Amino acid sequence: MEENLPERHPVFAGVEMGTGTWAWGDKLFWGYGKGYSEDDLAAVFDACISSDLNLFDTAEVYGQGISESLIGKFIKKTQKPVRVATKFMPYPWRFWRGSLLSALKGSLKRLGLERVDLYQIHQALPPVSVDTWMDAMSEAYQKGLIGAVGVSNYDQMMMLRAFVCLAREGIPLASNQVEYSLINRKVEKNGLLKLCQERGITLIAYSPLGMGLLSGKYTVENPMKGLRGGRFGRDYMRKLQPMLQVMRNIGGEHENRSPAQVALNWVICKGALPIPGAKTTSQAEQNAGALGWRLSEDEMAKLDEASDRINY
Repeated sequence: MEENLPERHPVFAGVEMGTGTWAWGDKLFWGYGKGYSEDDLAAVFDACISSDLNLFDTAEVYGQGISESLIGKFIKKTQKPVRVATKFMPYPWRFWRGSLLSALKGSLKRLGLERVDLYQIHQALPPVSVDTWMDAMSEAYQKGLIGAVGVSNYDQMMMLRAFVCLAREGIPLASNQVEYSLINRKVEKNGLLKLCQERGITLIAYSPLGMGLLSGKYTVENPMKGLRGGRFGRDYMRKLQPMLQVMRNIGGEHENRSPAQVALNWVICKGALPIPGAKTTSQAEQNAGALGWRLSEDEMAKLDEASDRINY
């Protein structure tokens, strides 16, 4: 990151990467209960904690609350500090600011916590205004139910509106969680990432591995299956291969780091905080391998160039 930029919110102190838990309990998109179970995720949680990955990002809608409930169970079994970020979904039928407090209390109950470290608005959905939800966030903050306020999937205009509304109460906007990876650099190209850095707002990058595409696991001969496979077909996999080769070459210069580790390190070097998912202990350990080293400026330039050749 550039010099003389505001520091991140204290909730992210010492945190370079977290763990996304969308797949924890989600049966439709990720197949929870078929290829992996609660016991598997308990082991993943322990592996993350052992690797000092103690920030877990969840949401009330992940598995219709199952993700939060699982994290709550796992927290009870560890003595180590855990940071939890969760989200409120502003469904169109949630008209009143009191809806946020009610939903928050439901999340806290499932998590078994009295306070969540970071609470985020999941989407910028109509008809309720940004101001109304930020007023509700301010109330939750002042009551000590949340440690920090964040938003998710907000564009520049809406993010700045949230920033201003909170500032009136002396509360900082801690984060904006958006999709960001080597195959989706929209927030970098449109200036959102830069604006976040200028305002001290941490850009949390979800899907930093492109839903698994940047892991190197999938090829033209072995494409993704299910809903993800429908989104990224063989033609796209064919276009992706040259960049994956660049990632493998660069990883080879850093103690044989995997493409996934290179992809996550790239996000970190861009000044964002990635939250890759993990359904197995090996995935959690792979994620942790993205820490403790840095890509060079020349390597970053090569990855940017390879990324630019892919029309996402």
